[in-house]
Order: sequence, then structure tokens, then C-alpha cells
Amino acid sequence: MSYKIPMGPYHPALEEPYKLDLICEGETVRDAKLHIGFNFRGIEHLAETRNYIQVIALMERVCGICSNIHTLTLCQSMEQLTGLTPPPRALYIRVVVAELERLHSHVLWAGIAAKLMGFKTMFMTCFELREKVMDVLQAISGNRVNYSMNRIGGVNRDIDDPLAVLAMVQALEREMVRTVIPIFTTSSTARSRCAGIGILTREKALSCGVVGPTARASGLPQDLRRDAPYAAYSEMEFNVPVQPDGDVRARLLVRALEIMESCKILRQALTKMPPGEINTGDAKIVFAAGTATSRVEAPRGEVMYSVSWKQDAKNPSRVHVRTPTFANMPSVRWMVLGARLADTPLIQASIDPCYSCTDR
Repeated sequence: MSYKIPMGPYHPALEEPYKLDLICEGETVRDAKLHIGFNFRGIEHLAETRNYIQVIALMERVCGICSNIHTLTLCQSMEQLTGLTPPPRALYIRVVVAELERLHSHVLWAGIAAKLMGFKTMFMTCFELREKVMDVLQAISGNRVNYSMNRIGGVNRDIDDPLAVLAMVQALEREMVRTVIPIFTTSSTARSRCAGIGILTREKALSCGVVGPTARASGLPQDLRRDAPYAAYSEMEFNVPVQPDGDVRARLLVRALEIMESCKILRQALTKMPPGEINTGDAKIVFAAGTATSRVEAPRGEVMYSVSWKQDAKNPSRVHVRTPTFANMPSVRWMVLGARLADTPLIQASIDPCYSCTDR
């Protein structure tokens, strides 16, 4: 006999507004149905009522964890419409802030995953490291959440002392190597709760169109920073971690290894940062009529913005956002098939869902 158990839209293990209806036989999940759209903030519509300065501030508030990525992708789209090219130093600063934000997102996710495993000590360790990342972001931007770094044609703030930032990054990297990565990769708790659970095969990952660490954990070697470089990523040397198993442990390992690659990128960007201006100045910005798109590798995967502008208009006629969580969510149904009911909170958390980005 089968029965339905709803998980969400309000659930102790899922503190965001979405719902999984789990069809179970005993303690085994036989099917699942996904429901989204419990919130609607109307941000894309609001963008049509804002000028190019206001729309940057608005889209930075799509998400609190990956706010910089949203403004970066938006500004790259608007730079195509204005014909402006940021100076080289601005491109390096964009890389620095983007990788710090990736560190913040991955360390935050690791803490939440540890909590769902019942690994409370690791949860506290990860959140202590998260504070150090936020301290670095605050040192650069003056803010711990929304950094207000990006503008059309460059960035708003310089990094006056890259070596001081580099010292903080190296201290964080040492702590990751000493504590977080060894525990997550070798502890019996992490292995027993994650190995062989929530498997998404390579073929199913392709058919679902998943992106980011979720795709790379299923053996798909895709990363826009390498495959379609933007900002100064073409000048950086780094690896794209890939795991073939497709289970929760693989998604955990991919993010852990990406933390190390982000530290490698940060070392290069901070030591090779060229001198010069950080933006194109305050000259009048003129938009060409048309539509421009931009893609960026966010911590969760590909973010794409499409921005449309009409001739002589003050506001965009359309701003459309495609977020990685929206692409990754359907795969949860296939991950939970055959899983134990008790493992489903950790399985759905393994895609690092962000419903703030999705329910815009």
C-alpha cells in the first residue's frame, strides 16, 4: 500500500517555500511530485519600471547569497547594449568578488548539509569559516551581504591592498585543507549518510539539463568560467572538479574541491591584478535598441540574463532571469526514487536549492 507524504512548503528540514509530494511504500520513496511558485515577488516586472542604475540595485536583491553574480550578469548584458568594455583591473576585481561569493555559498551549503546529516560539530565549523569569508567581502566592499560592486563599465570600488586580502584568503585555505575537506572526505558519518544515496546518472543529468556542481557530480565536465570565459577568467589557470558517481557524496566532493580551486583563482587574481582605472567613468550611457544576453557560472551553476531595451527608453522593456535552481529542481524527482524517506531532506538539499532566485 502506498501513501503520500508532503515535504514542504514549510518543513523543519527545508526552510524555503517549495513542496515535494513523496509517494512511499513503507519507508521507500516510489515517486515524487514537485511544486513551486508559493511566493511571487514580481522583481522582473519591477525591473521594467527602473532606470539602469536602479535596476542594478533591484536585481542584486534577487538573492542574498549570490547577489554579486546577479549584478555581474546583468551588467554584462547592459554593457553589450551600450558598447562599453570594463578596464582590465575591473575585470580582475569582478573575478575576486565572484570567487569569494562562491566560497561563501559552498561553505554555507556544507554547513547546512552537515546539519541535515546530524553532524552538528561540522555545522558550527563551517559557519565559523563562513564568517571569515564574509569578513573578507566586508573588507573589500563595506558590506557582508549585498556588495554593490558592479556597475555598467566596471566596478564601484577598488581593492586598495590586494596582498592583505590574499593573506585572509590563504588563512581560509589552510583551514579548509586542515579541517573541512578531510572531515567531509574521510569521516564515517559523511560516508554513511551520503555514499550511494540520491544517485543522478550521467544520462539522466543530461536529459534533465542540470547545471553547476549537480552536473559535474554526475560526470558532466561543464563550467562557463572555462568553456565560455568572461571577466578575467581566460587568464586564470584552474581545474574543473568532476565526479562520476552522481550521489550526494559526489556533490559534496565537487563543492569541496571547487573551494580549493576558488582559492587558487583568488591567489592568481590578487597577485596579477593590473593597475589602472576600475570603470569607464561617469559619461552619459546610451543604450542601443535590442536584446542582449549574458551567462555566468554562479555557485549553483549557469545564470542567464536577457535584457531588452527600446530606442530612447529610460528603462528596460524586459529583464528575464534563468537561475540554476530552476534548471536543477526537476532532477530531485529522479534522485529520490528508491531512496529511504529519512534521506530525502539531505537529497533535495544536495542540489543547494535557492528558491529566492526561483520565485522571483
